[in-house]
Amino acid sequence: MLKRLTDYSLRWSPTRRVTVIGIGLACLLALAAATAFLTGRDDHPGTDASDPVPSPAHSSAAPAGQPSSWSGPVAGPPKISDPVQFAKAAAKMLWSYDTRTTSQAQHLTGMRAWMTKEDEYGDWASVAAQIPDPVLWSRMADQEQHATATIAEGHYPAAFKEALAEDPAAITKAYIYAVTVTGKQTITWARGGTGAEDRSVTLAVQCRPSTDCSLVAIAPRVAP
Repeated sequence: MLKRLTDYSLRWSPTRRVTVIGIGLACLLALAAATAFLTGRDDHPGTDASDPVPSPAHSSAAPAGQPSSWSGPVAGPPKISDPVQFAKAAAKMLWSYDTRTTSQAQHLTGMRAWMTKEDEYGDWASVAAQIPDPVLWSRMADQEQHATATIAEGHYPAAFKEALAEDPAAITKAYIYAVTVTGKQTITWARGGTGAEDRSVTLAVQCRPSTDCSLVAIAPRVAP
């Protein structure tokens, strides 16, 4: 099982994302691989199987909810050591923007601050793909389009928990967690136009012990 999941993780890349989207089961396996088994088995002792999704232990990160020191057009990453809470904050960031005051390049720069500094794990292309290209962003700006988001809930997907239950020690290599977040995005544009839609996303977040969480990737499909 571990080898099969690791093989799938190697295929979770921007050039293969379209293929993965078309195969439901493979997508779920790829998600589990890219989170719990991205680097394969290591020699760390196992965790208690009764708690299939362990949180990072002995974290010295600031308490959940403490604001980031980052200042810019995009809300900075919070100093949080809990994967679910960080993923909820990241989803809110992804679903919020303001083309009236921020260029597409500035917005991407702000998003980049959320990414893991461990380049071997981060998939920036999957995150940047959430934002319209410069041409579309410009057209949105012409309409003064901006969006806010409210978060309903976040949870570990079933596929991630099942994969991790088979080998609890695997996560101690990279400490990458899969989290699915649901919420609502409200969009407003010129002359009083407004609309809202339900949103959901599955993110991979890294929460190493004694380190604030960071964003790793966006899954090609939402995992339940």
